[in-house]
Amino acid sequence: MTIGQTVYLNGAFRPLREAAISPFDRGFLFAHAAYEVTAVYDGRFVDLEGHLARLRRTLDGIAIPDPHTDEEWAGIHMDLAERNGLEEGLVYLEVTAGNYGFRDFAGPETFEPTVFLYADSRPLIGDVARDGIAVIFLDDTRWSRRDMKTVQLLSQALAYRAAREAGADTAFMVEDGFVTEAASANAWIVDRQGRLVTRELSRSILPGITRAGVLSLIRGSGIDLIERAFTPDEARGAAEVFTTSAGAMVAPVVTIEGKPVGTGKPGPVTRHIQRLYYEAMGVDVAKVAPWALG
Repeated sequence: MTIGQTVYLNGAFRPLREAAISPFDRGFLFAHAAYEVTAVYDGRFVDLEGHLARLRRTLDGIAIPDPHTDEEWAGIHMDLAERNGLEEGLVYLEVTAGNYGFRDFAGPETFEPTVFLYADSRPLIGDVARDGIAVIFLDDTRWSRRDMKTVQLLSQALAYRAAREAGADTAFMVEDGFVTEAASANAWIVDRQGRLVTRELSRSILPGITRAGVLSLIRGSGIDLIERAFTPDEARGAAEVFTTSAGAMVAPVVTIEGKPVGTGKPGPVTRHIQRLYYEAMGVDVAKVAPWALG
């Protein structure tokens, strides 16, 4: 990854080295902040409207005024990408409840947000998409409003550390005997009958923008879809498993707790969904991801 040296902070583009946020900012003191990460491919944003809609919902849910219209947000994103020469990668956006020069739990009646964006140049379709990832199971210790995309990510950060210590890439979070989602992605399985299963939307999981994109693409494709929770044993015994997120898009899971999923290689349903998603992005699949053609 290469972090762009021009960032956006509170109404102005400025050099990264000059960007500073107060230690009294509520994002720092209380994790009182929302964030979004939007993919950029070939200079175009992927599902930006969906990310901005989810941002509005999260901001409303945590009492932070939305400081911009969708058109203004889009303009800031595009300007930031252009200033950093971002053709492929991610734009990170964070909106906090602001800085008031002291630490107070309730804060003022109306918050004045801090707004920060930066660009991250990186390949979006690479080894992870081609070869797959390894997963472990962990207890889900996150707060109960996982449907809001806030910066309360300590449990997820610790999950990634635990996965790394176990020789894996990420973790499937488990609550009351069912998988909620991956550490920072939605989780999917393909059962032995070829049916696609992913957890239904609720407060227990984030309404992923990539998840929504995949759902729209498979409608009418002949793939049977079931939206319900599945167990760790179902994941272990699945024909295929994958995750969806803005950063990794469609990532095959090839091992769970050291044991192969299916054949131990990305399966045909996963490859088909990757191809559909890449084509919707405008990717030359034969050139960039020939392994997705099956």
